[in-house]
Amino acid sequence: MHKLAERIANKDLRAMARAITLVENDDPEKLDLLSDLFSIKKQAHYIGITGSPGAGKSSLVNRLLTHLRSKGLTVAVIAVDPTSPFSGGALLGDRVRMNDHFTDPGIYIRSMATRGSLGGLSRATKDTIRICDAYGFDVILVETVGVGQSELDIMKVVDTTSVVLTPNSGDVLQIFKAGIMEIADLFIINKADLPGVRKLKTQLEEFMMISGARGWQPPIVETVSTENKGIESLWGELNRHNQYLYETEQGHKQRKQQLQYEVYDLMREELWQDIYQTIEKDSEKQKRLDDANADPYQLAKAWLAEWKQGGG
Repeated sequence: MHKLAERIANKDLRAMARAITLVENDDPEKLDLLSDLFSIKKQAHYIGITGSPGAGKSSLVNRLLTHLRSKGLTVAVIAVDPTSPFSGGALLGDRVRMNDHFTDPGIYIRSMATRGSLGGLSRATKDTIRICDAYGFDVILVETVGVGQSELDIMKVVDTTSVVLTPNSGDVLQIFKAGIMEIADLFIINKADLPGVRKLKTQLEEFMMISGARGWQPPIVETVSTENKGIESLWGELNRHNQYLYETEQGHKQRKQQLQYEVYDLMREELWQDIYQTIEKDSEKQKRLDDANADPYQLAKAWLAEWKQGGG
């Protein structure tokens, strides 16, 4: 077993942080490490929280953390931020907004950059979830950048996807157009003390009917994070969905589909890295790339065929 995996299994926090850095930097050892960690996973509940900027996601997560700790549960928070175009690091730094929990040994908070990932979630996000699971956290919260077509990838890395909306924001039509309705397991109307809550709930219910019935009917929970209202109900619904995943045939199918996504993503990434390195090390190919007028279709077709012939 990998040395870091052994230390993480023994709840070595520094080893966990080191392992996350290792997967973020795409270290050659990461697949062996993650395979060892997978064998000791504890099956934490993976919860995704997404929503438009200004919906109050971070304050909601902050309140949920307090609630979970009051129940004696340990929590890891992975805050996925937009990437800085200069440093490549996380831009928003959600840990600053959760400073109430910095000194709590039962909570671990890590900001991660999307690093240009089209899904808003880097490959390292799923790997980090696995690492935190192996460490032994009860709940792993993933707070993502925002809602949009690119945000659909969240369903591939968490068990329960929660979409945060606010009254009169106009977000509900956008999430319907983007396909978020199909991947949301729970809708949270935050800032529910504002006018327009009833209208928003009606819209959500109508759009869910249009989207078509399925095994799980996403509940709608009202919260006011600034006043700590609705957090108990929110946790109850999150728990109910987790039970659904493990106790029903439809839930089993959903978990099977998620496994397929993960296997294909890993294969796609490894193939891409192999092809990329092959091209980067070939001076003749690099010269061809210096020609701005080169036909990209012909280059891609020819180089892929060459890579296959070479035993790729």
